[in-house]
Parts: sequence; structure tokens; C-alpha cells
Amino acid sequence: MRAPTLSPGVPPGDTLFAALVAAARRFGGIPGQWEDQKPGSYAYRDLVKMTLALGRLGCKVSAPGEHVGVLMPNLAATPCLTIGLSAFGRVPCLLNYTAGVDAMQSACRTACIDTVLTSRLFLAKAGLEEQAAALRDVRLLYLEDLRARFGLLDKLWLMGYALWAPLRAVPAGDPEAPAVVLFTSGTEGKPKGVVLSHRALLANIGQILATWDFGPQDTVLNALPMFHSFGFTAGTLLPMLAGARLVIYTSPLHFKVIPELVRSKQATVLFGTSTFFQHYARHAEPGDLHSLRYVVAGAEKLSDAVRALWKERHGIDILEGYGATETAPVLAVNTPDDNRPGTVGMLLPGVQAKLLPVPGIARGGELHVRCPNLMSGYYRPEAPCVLEPPASAAGAGWYNTGDVVELDADGFLTIQGRLKRFAKIAGEMVSLEVVENLARSVSGEALHAATCVSDAARGEVIVLFTTDSELTRDQLSAAARGLGYPELCVPRRIRVVPDLPLLGTGKVDYVRLKESAQSA
Repeated sequence: MRAPTLSPGVPPGDTLFAALVAAARRFGGIPGQWEDQKPGSYAYRDLVKMTLALGRLGCKVSAPGEHVGVLMPNLAATPCLTIGLSAFGRVPCLLNYTAGVDAMQSACRTACIDTVLTSRLFLAKAGLEEQAAALRDVRLLYLEDLRARFGLLDKLWLMGYALWAPLRAVPAGDPEAPAVVLFTSGTEGKPKGVVLSHRALLANIGQILATWDFGPQDTVLNALPMFHSFGFTAGTLLPMLAGARLVIYTSPLHFKVIPELVRSKQATVLFGTSTFFQHYARHAEPGDLHSLRYVVAGAEKLSDAVRALWKERHGIDILEGYGATETAPVLAVNTPDDNRPGTVGMLLPGVQAKLLPVPGIARGGELHVRCPNLMSGYYRPEAPCVLEPPASAAGAGWYNTGDVVELDADGFLTIQGRLKRFAKIAGEMVSLEVVENLARSVSGEALHAATCVSDAARGEVIVLFTTDSELTRDQLSAAARGLGYPELCVPRRIRVVPDLPLLGTGKVDYVRLKESAQSA
């Protein structure tokens, strides 16, 4: 296993705010470093200034150590508010506004959130006013209203002292203190709070920078939501601390706009999911994507059809990676110099792995990891604000990813599927991801998602949801024979849908699909 290596741009032992200040000193001469959908752009000095101001403003409505909800869109102000709150000893908790009232309410209870900071304009534009108003036992505070509380003394403090000595203007930081609480997608129950320390986030950025040639020469287009670890760490913190230019967009679902932005901003880096990339490639005009040198897929398995689509239409190799919110999130990634399609690349420096055997699965094992980018622990809905440190069958300090993987002799990781995404049919374990791959081999242009439901005779049966109205079981059976797949991989039922339901993170909403399959 490779030894931990951190980039010199991300000193170990820092906090996010200290790392931002260090980046500002190192790259501060670059104008217009960030831009979002508001007029103008932000230099590093603007980011430090906004972080200090929003952090001090947050102190006026919260107590040290308090968990503060952040219900904000993809704007430059959102990471500044998040880092500012943590710099002043608060614990920012990023709420998933696409998850609905029940999930947001559960997250607030799980993380003991009494105060939520948000924006009237954002709620109005996103159509979230009723959802926000439906949250119970929390105090909604609007940044527009709080501006009046930033008085003359605050402005004198900011301009006359804090901007000149930013690290002295905030309390001493602790790298092991919580930097942010993110929430799992809730696809396997109520969302859990994942407590990520400054150490974990900075370690993950250092691991990435030790693996990739990435820095001020790059322009990142980030449309992934910041409440998701992929959008927060890779899409936002990574360019912030590496000196790259960052263009922030509000939604990854604007499939025609994203390719146009890549072209107009000459973006060199784009993060996304397989589902999003399929739409972007189809809507892109010739030349829209030619500036990209890194296109990195995560959060769900990259479809072979999507990989081929990008290569054939745009001449770009998508690099697949892998991670989890609990690991801040990146665990493995392919690189341009060492890209092995079908795998998610090699584990990052400092990641230790154990593969524990799974009854009924002959190849590979369940992946357990221990690494410097590991979470401090969970907040579970049944035990709000009680930190549960990571532990697994591999021991204390280890995390069970729940994924069944293979690790080859060269160190490349191949994901067979989540253990919870296996169906047990007639005593055999069948990966639902293999079923989806089978469907894609027959119908590469359509979208497919497999789930399973209980069956008295066979234990479980597989239900395939597809957007291809012409797809048949006979076609799938013939493809399975040709690919050497067992007949058990052929879904028992096929449901045609106009589109697959997606979570805000870009993952398929398997909970809704399973409910639909069960109700039928």
C-alpha cells in the first residue's frame, strides 16, 4: 500500500480557513478567481473577506459549538458561509434541498439543528418557500435580513483588522474539529449525518493533488450541488486550495446549458455522474467540450455506453473514480496517464483496504478502508448528535463501504456492486449492476435501472425499469448467453418509464423505483 503523501499546497494540521488564507497568499495575484451566476467575479481577497464577514454574522445568531443548518444554492457565498461558520467554532450542516421536507426535517433532528441560515431570494427562485416554512422546531434566518446586523463596528473590524490578520481574527482552530456535516442520500433509510473534520477534508484534497496534475492552469466548472460531498470537496474546495479558476453553476440538470458554459468559459475540468454525462454529450454541439482535459465521473457506475459516447462524439476519455461521503469522498480514481476503463482506478495514497469475504459471492469481497480522509463518525437518526466513531468487522477505525469489489495485482479497483444491490434468486447472489450492464449492452442509448422485490417461489425477482419501449426479455436472454452471463441475470419483469427518477446528486432514486415495483 502506498504511503500517505500530501500536496505541499495543503499543509497537514490546518483548518479549512487556514488553508484558504494560505491559498490566498499563494495565488492571490490571480484576478477573477471565482464566478457564479451573479454579476462580476471574486478574487481570493474577496473570498477571504466574504468568509470573515459571514462567519462573524453567523456568530450573532448562534453559540460556539452549535450545529447550524445551511440551506443555500451553488453560489460563492455558500462555501464562504460554511468555512466562516467553522472558523468561528460553529458546525455547519449542509441541507439537501432536493430531498424534500421529510428528509430535511430528519436531518435537522439528527444533527440537532435549531437554526437554519438561508436566503429569501434562493427559496423563491427554487420554489422552496413552502418546504422551508414546513420545517418544524427550527428557526429560519435569512441572510438578506441579517445584513442589517453587520454594523459599523463589524465593518471596522473587518476592514481595519481581520483582512490584514485573518488567522488572528478567528479563534484558534483544531484540525480534528468538525468542519462540516453532510448527509447521506437516504436511499437505505433516513439520512445519516456524516461528520467530516478539517483533517479529513484537507487530507483528501492533498491525496488528489498528489495524484493529479491540477492547479492554476485549470478552470473547473462545478454544477454538482455543494450539499453533496463530490460537489463540496472535488468541485469546490479542491479548486479553491489548488489555485484553479472556478465557475459555479446552480444545477447539473440544465443539460443544454452545461456544454455551452464549458465552451464559453473554456473549462478544463468537469465533474459529474454517468447519468449527467450522458445528457451533456447528447446536447453538446461540436466543439463545445474540446477545452476539457479532465472529465471525472463518480457517485454511480460509469456506463460503457456513456464512455463510448464521449469518445466517439467528442474524443474525450472519461476518468472514473470512486468514493463515499464517509471518506470525504474520494477513495480511488483513474488518471490520464494510468486509465483502465471498467475500473475506478487505484486507491489514493494513504488508503488501506481489506476485502472481507461475502457468502454467496465467489469473486472479490466487501471493501473496508482506513485512511486519513475518513469521517469522525456518524450522527444517526435514532441517536441525534451522538457521535458514533467509525468501526467495522475489520476493526475500530475502519469503515465498511458496503461495496463488493475486486482488487487486481496492479492495484486497480473494480466495483461489482453494493452489497445491498444484490438480489438473492434461488439461493444465488446476482448483482443488479450486472443486470443494468446487460440492458445497456442491448440498448445503449436508453436508460436502465434494476431493483428487486420479494417472491414466494424464488426468494426475489428482478424488475428492470427502462426508457426503451422495444426492449424484450428475449433480447436480454440472447445478450446474456453471448456475454456468458447466467440466465438469473435476465430480469423477470420489464417496466417501461419515460425517464428514471434522480436524486439531486445525480444518482438514480432506487427507493422510489423499489416502491413502484412493490406497488405493482
